[in-house]
Order: sequence, then C-alpha cells, then structure tokens
Amino acid sequence: MFEATELNFRDNRVEWAVKALFLLMTLLLILPVLLILGVLLYRGGPVLSWEFLFTQPTNGMTAGGVLPALVGTIWLVVVALLASVPIGVAAAIYLSEYAPQNALTRAINLAIINLAGVPSIVHALFGVGAFVYFFRFGTSILAASLTLAIMTLPVVIVSTLESLRAVPHAFREACWNMGATRWQTIWRVVLPNSISGILTGVILEVSRTAGETAPIMFTGAAMFMPLLPRSVFDQTMALSLHLYTISMNVPDVPEALPYGVALVLIGLILSMNAISIGFRTVLRSRRKW
Repeated sequence: MFEATELNFRDNRVEWAVKALFLLMTLLLILPVLLILGVLLYRGGPVLSWEFLFTQPTNGMTAGGVLPALVGTIWLVVVALLASVPIGVAAAIYLSEYAPQNALTRAINLAIINLAGVPSIVHALFGVGAFVYFFRFGTSILAASLTLAIMTLPVVIVSTLESLRAVPHAFREACWNMGATRWQTIWRVVLPNSISGILTGVILEVSRTAGETAPIMFTGAAMFMPLLPRSVFDQTMALSLHLYTISMNVPDVPEALPYGVALVLIGLILSMNAISIGFRTVLRSRRKW
C-alpha cells in the first residue's frame, strides 16, 4: 500500500491553485457580460413590448418602436452572410486542399491576417469607393452588406481553415484509395465533418456584422427612414446606427429608450447565434469521429 508523500501533497496544492486561478479568470470574463446584461435589463426593460418591436419611431425618434431598424439589421446580416460565407469557404478549401505551400500561398495567408486587422472605418471608405461609386450600387443595403462581407471574410476563412485541417488526413487517404477524386473527397467527407467549425465562423460573423456602425453609416444605413426596405437597393435603418443616433444626436430622448434598443440588438444577435449553434450541435452529433 502506497502512502502519500510530501511531494504528492505539494503537487495537489499546486493543482488546486492552478484550478482556482483558471476558475477565477473564467469568472472575470463572465462577470462583465452579466453586469452589462443586468444594467440593460434594469434600464431598458420597461420599454420592451410587442409594440416597441413592431412599430415605427415617432416624435423625432423620441418615442415609438424599432421595427425599421430591426428589419434593416436582419437584411444587412443575411445579405452579408450570403456574400461572405460561400467566398470564404471556397477560399479556405483552396488554401487547405489545393494550394501548394509556396510564396504565393504565404502571401495570401498574410493578406488574410492583415485584412482582419484593418479598422472598420477603413472598410467603410473602401465600401464607399468600390460599391457605392465604382459599381454604382448607391447607398443601399447591397453596398453596406458587401462592405460588411469584406470586413468579416477573414473570420470565415480562418475558422473554415482550422475546421478543414482538423479532419484527419487518414479520411482523405481512405477515399483516394477507394478511387474518389479530390473534389469528391472534399464534398462527401471533409466538408460534412468540418461543418460545425464553419458554423462557428458564421456565429462570429453574425455578432460582428450586426453590431458594426461605421461601415454601414457611409454605405447604406439611414439615420431615419420609417419605411421598410423592399429590395437590396434601398436604404435602411439599422439598430446599431439607430442606437448611436438617439444616444448622441437626438435631444429629449427618454432615458430607457437607448437601453431598450441595445437590448433588442443583443437579443437579435443572441437569437441568430442560437439558430447557428442549434445547427452546429445537430451536425456535430452526426460527425463520425
């Protein structure tokens, strides 16, 4: 029978201290989020209602609801996803499965990293020059969404790259030995086993896209437009810009109104993320490894 030595006791104390440290760091990350949500609920909860969600702003945006901004935000997020996800996934597939490891590939990877570090206001200026004036989309949902898509492409590419590389190489070799082509292997084996990681990138993109203000301010979002958009070539309100406008530029706004708009924005982001997480959970349960 073995008895614990002083070394064992010391290792246990170190293990306990490390575990407590990591728990404290986790709580320090969660605590600010809980505090923010608590303040928003306390300050903005009184204005939340179905009428607030499904009516237009009135009295110079000092009363009424957020329907045009809510619908406009959904438009911007959906169109940005439709534009960025296919391109980002295709680029990641090329870099992971086809591209040789040479100077060109390294330059592409460096460009992706640099693109992720470009400030949002620079993306806004690029969107104005490229989509508003050069392609003549005007200030519209399409121009704003494409600007957001360019801004969030690195998130989709990097998350897809990591999920593709996480698929064991033995899966590919087994398919090739059975006579499958490279594309058949990617389509039938690699992508189905990496889809959960791709959805992680989509979740991150939704969060960033819905909360951005500068890129859409110059390319397609209007400070006040009570009419709902009918196509991607219309301007629209957005929750992030609406929150900035009533907080900084509109006098005599009720104190609870900006907090209510912030709650709706966070609720929309959480709802979209919950849908993506649900899909990811279902697909992850079907993964074969």
